[in-house]
Amino acid sequence: MVWRIELTASAKKQLAKLDKTTAKHITAFLRERLALVDDPRSTGKALTGPLGDYLRYRVGDYRLICNIQDVAVLVLVVVIMDRKEAY
Repeated sequence: MVWRIELTASAKKQLAKLDKTTAKHITAFLRERLALVDDPRSTGKALTGPLGDYLRYRVGDYRLICNIQDVAVLVLVVVIMDRKEAY
């Protein structure tokens, strides 16, 4: 199953601020690893507490915070941040 990947407006801005190499690394992860797995939850780690509906993915020195929507077969990237500042 191929999952559709979408970024929120704020995630697009955060991605645009990164250097080109890092941005390419993140987009390659989204296209090649996350979009093609049967269950994107298997590669991510669930957040706890009030953010329990979200998963985090580590890509290099960055964290991607995503919401998985099974009905729409969609992975919505909400936040892209440096690991030091993500929480």
